[in-house]
Order: sequence, then structure tokens, then C-alpha cells
Amino acid sequence: MRQVEHFIGGRFVDSVDGRTFESISPIDNRAIATVAEGGAADVEKAVKAARNAFESWSTMAPSERKRFLLAVADRIEERADELAEWETRDMGKPISDAKTKDVPRAAYNFRFFAEYACQVGSKAWDRPWDGVFTYELREPVGVVGAISPWNFPLMLLTWKVAPALAFGCTVVAKPAEQSPITASILAEIFAEVDVPPGVFNVVHGFGPDSAGEALTVHPDVDAITFTGESATGRIIMAKAAPTLKKLSFEMGGKSANIVCADADLDAAVAGSIRGIFTNQGEVCLAGSRLLVQRPIYDEFVSRFVERAESIRVGNPLSPDTEMGPLVSAEHLDKVLSYIELAQQEGAKLVTGGRRLDDGPLAEGNYLQPTVFTDADNSMRVCQEEIFGPVEMIMPFEEVDEAIRIANESRFGLAGMVWTRDLDTAHRVARGVKTGTMWVNCFFVRDLRAPFGGYKDSGLGREGGDYSYDFFTEAKAVVIKFPR
Repeated sequence: MRQVEHFIGGRFVDSVDGRTFESISPIDNRAIATVAEGGAADVEKAVKAARNAFESWSTMAPSERKRFLLAVADRIEERADELAEWETRDMGKPISDAKTKDVPRAAYNFRFFAEYACQVGSKAWDRPWDGVFTYELREPVGVVGAISPWNFPLMLLTWKVAPALAFGCTVVAKPAEQSPITASILAEIFAEVDVPPGVFNVVHGFGPDSAGEALTVHPDVDAITFTGESATGRIIMAKAAPTLKKLSFEMGGKSANIVCADADLDAAVAGSIRGIFTNQGEVCLAGSRLLVQRPIYDEFVSRFVERAESIRVGNPLSPDTEMGPLVSAEHLDKVLSYIELAQQEGAKLVTGGRRLDDGPLAEGNYLQPTVFTDADNSMRVCQEEIFGPVEMIMPFEEVDEAIRIANESRFGLAGMVWTRDLDTAHRVARGVKTGTMWVNCFFVRDLRAPFGGYKDSGLGREGGDYSYDFFTEAKAVVIKFPR
């Protein structure tokens, strides 16, 4: 059993009241860590430590902050195998993905924003005709509460922490209670490279009436960056309202994946498989509504199902595994309930739909890759986020119909379109109301680009200048020269 403590003011500490909880591995539903369970008193200590560190960290030269953040990135890479293994044990993602994608991206997040903060500038406006010169002054927003999700525990935590620190803020992080271990290892790394105490703090715990709520309502927290469910985002917004914090939310999705008749079928099938079954489908960006143009519908579905049935589901610590267990028994039950609902609503189960409860996988939360056809966009399973390896396929006739179906959703986080026609690509990209539209690809990111969602999928944007805007306050300085 690993012991996971809070990291406050540069030290690892137990909860003030001594409470703990267990982190359960989805591989076999056995406890792998005892975790300090934080509350308001622990958050109070962490916020105070962050506030005390803010003055010196915020006035430090960006190049000096860069030195610390690059050291963090180096150490992440040095401890990559350890981080990947605990990420896999804690939430079930295949270790091949953790090693080759998540951990390298976590290191890159620190490198990117460390460099970016040294290059970003401010604006100026000159009015020589009346002797007025105005310039923009950027100042760090202050103490940031970073509430991160369980599906990409390390990568999405660093996506918040790296820009906040690079632009001069200090951070109190609250990792998801389902997957707290790699956040604790990240704290160890901060201690190892001698980042000043209080700059980065971690408080473990739950949401309502726990660490998450305490962080949200704290009057000395200046901003909250949150990734998670849309319902939780609404609660955070309401709780934060009295203190008028800055808020940045990246929330749920029910993204449309549009396959046109002229698409490269090999690429479209492979990309669509990745778009729903990556990370066991526990991806907010997942293309969970698959729209296929009628002329290729039968062939595409046949090839898609064949590939889905070949996915290797197994122990995620095995390098050959393509899909591991869902994060918890509770979440597995939720996904299974949606599979049952889909059949009640009239969708046709083509493959999968069953928990793997035989042999060595019986004790874990394993589910077959699941595909439904004959879906209708009005079904609940096409409107609500399932967050599992469940694909809903429906046909369309013309591209305008696909755009209409894509927009008939309360979400708008991402989308895909597969076509060889540039006009069609632009038409879909412009027509679908979503934060990201991938053309002939999936999950490709340029960290300078805006990332976020329309409608219930988010509030604000992250990445490059968008993160700079959020983690800083813009002040106008107006100088009047004598004439």
C-alpha cells in the first residue's frame, strides 16, 4: 500500500483531522494506496502557503521560473516508467499509452509554457497627435485552484499547473479522488528540484463538503481551472459566485464524428476506432456519435465492427493491451446501464455490450468494446455522455443533415470529419458548433491553439495566449505627455 499525503508549503503532511480514504485499482478492485482526505482546514493551510509564496514567485523573472519548470520536466522524464505504472494501476489506462503519450505530454506541458512565458508580450497604443501613450501591463492573477479529472490524471493536471506557474501564479491542486497517486509523485518532483515552498500545493479529497468545495469557496483563491463533468461545473460556478473568481471550465462532450462518402476508409475506420475506444472511451473528446454517409454506410460499419472486435482488452500493465478496465465499479455500472437503455430505446447492439467477468479479468472493471447501429439522435444514449467504450452509429444522406445532427446536442466540445474534399471540410468545420474540429485526424494538438467547448462543454479557452489571458490580469497604463 502506497501512502499518499497532502503536499503543503513544500512538505508532505497528513490531514489535520487524520482522515484517509483508499485508492482502488480498477484492475482488480483492490486498494493500492491510503490517501489523506482533506477538508476545509487542509485547504486553508494550502491556500495560505500559496499566498505566502505568491509575492516572490510572481515577481521572479520568467527566465528564472523557466529554470524551475524545465527541471520539473526533466525529472518527469527521468521518472517516466514509475509515473506510467502508477497512472495505469490507479485508473486503468493501458501502460503503452501512459508511457508513450501521457507522461511525455505532461513533461512537454511544462516545457511549452516555460518557454512561452518568456516570449509572450503585451500591447501598446500610441497617440502622438494628443500626447497619449497607453500600454498593457500583465500581472499574475494570484492563487489558482486547479481541479483535475481522473481520466488523464497527470497530463491534465500539468495542463493546468504548467501555465499557471509559468505566468507567475501559485497553485493549490485538488486531483480526482479516483486517481490521486501521480499528483503525489508530481509533488515529490517539485520537492526534488527545489521549487520554492508553497508555489505548488496538493490537497487530496472529494468534492462536495470536502476539499473541492473548500477550494472553490475560499475567498483568497483568485481563479479556478476545472476539468470534469458539466454538472460539477455548474455547482462550482454557483459556489464560486459570491467571491467572483475567474473561472475556466473544460467539461463534457458528445462529439459527432462525420464520415463522408469520399473519405479514405482505411484512415476513417482507424481514426474512428481511436476516437471512441482510446482510454476505454473515458475521453471527453470522444467521437461517441458516429455519422456515416449512406453510400458507404454498410461497408464502413462492417469494417468498424470487425476492428472493434479485434481490440485486445486486458490487464493494462501488459504492453499488448489496447483497452483496460473502466475507472471504477460504479462507473462500469453506469456504462452498463446506458447499454441496457440503448437497447430499450431501439438501437441495435452489433457487438460487445458485456462485462468481461471470466478468468483473470473477473475481478476488474472490464467491458467489451460496444457498437450500436440503428441509432437515432433523439435517443438519450445519443444525447447524454456515456464516457465509456460505446459507439452509437447513425446514417446521413447529405452533409447539411450531418451538420444539423451534430448541432442537435447540448454539448459542443469536439468533432471529426473524414473527407477528401476541401470544401466539405471547411463547410463542416464552420457549420458544427464545437470547440475543436479535426479534419482527417483525431486528438492532434497544437498547444498554441484554443482548447475548450461551446454550450455545456465549457467556459473559456486554454492554450497559448488563451491561458495567458486566464492566468493574468490585464491592466491599462495611460501616460499623458506634456505638449
